[in-house]
Amino acid sequence: MTIEFAPPPSDKSALEGNGPFTPKFDDHGLVTAVVTDARDGELLMVAHMNAEALSRTLETGIAHYFSRSRQALWKKGETSGNLQTVVELRTDCDQDAIWLKVEVAGHDATCHTGRRSCFYRVATASDDGAALTITDDHRHFDPSEVYAESADKA
Repeated sequence: MTIEFAPPPSDKSALEGNGPFTPKFDDHGLVTAVVTDARDGELLMVAHMNAEALSRTLETGIAHYFSRSRQALWKKGETSGNLQTVVELRTDCDQDAIWLKVEVAGHDATCHTGRRSCFYRVATASDDGAALTITDDHRHFDPSEVYAESADKA
């Protein structure tokens, strides 16, 4: 089964109420997906989904995304074993963003660097403009071992 998404209605009340899920894809056919841990709400990653990725996510309960760099469908965790099981999928009021609450299997890491979250650095102003400081340097797995035979990222 492949879910077909109708275009968003022009009637704002229909868009904002109960009824069909009609995601508003951008000019590239993508919608932004914000991903948090279902247990504690930590922000794990931000990605993009095309209609196929969104359909497969809804159908299987496993998060799928569209990789803009590879221009390909991407089953999150297929290489690393850190699959994301979707506990809940929400959309915002105008259906142009998706929020996935997930449980992460395997090493409980989402980032291809081996960290739990892709948001492991803090940006601050500095005399040179801006600087990044790593705040989570705990690696749940060694990326060089996990991705040794694959160019794919977790």
